[in-house]
Amino acid sequence: MKFDGDRLDEIVDLMLETVCTRRKTIRIAGDDYPAELVKAKFMKLDAEHIRFVLDCMKENTTKIRNIKQYLRAVLFNAPSTIGNYYTSLVAHDMASGALAPQEPHDPYSFKPGESL
Repeated sequence: MKFDGDRLDEIVDLMLETVCTRRKTIRIAGDDYPAELVKAKFMKLDAEHIRFVLDCMKENTTKIRNIKQYLRAVLFNAPSTIGNYYTSLVAHDMASGALAPQEPHDPYSFKPGESL
């Protein structure tokens, strides 16, 4: 999957800024967390977490007033929510029939009563 390099650069910049801060606490979604906890969570992020964040951004349709705070919160929560997010997505697709096996289509066959 190919991603926009500028968006990746912005995420990396935000992660770097957060990990390098000298503050004792960092505000995430209105709550103050110890900076060491936030830094530890950010240091555990991998490519799958970043892909998850980009997927979340792609699906978001609401106006984000403070993109920096929003991204910081999504990155912080990614390790805690990624598994349940994809589990619910698969459950939704299965319930809607999106993942139902399709019968192979033979272009040379026809149903009784069907005209050629």
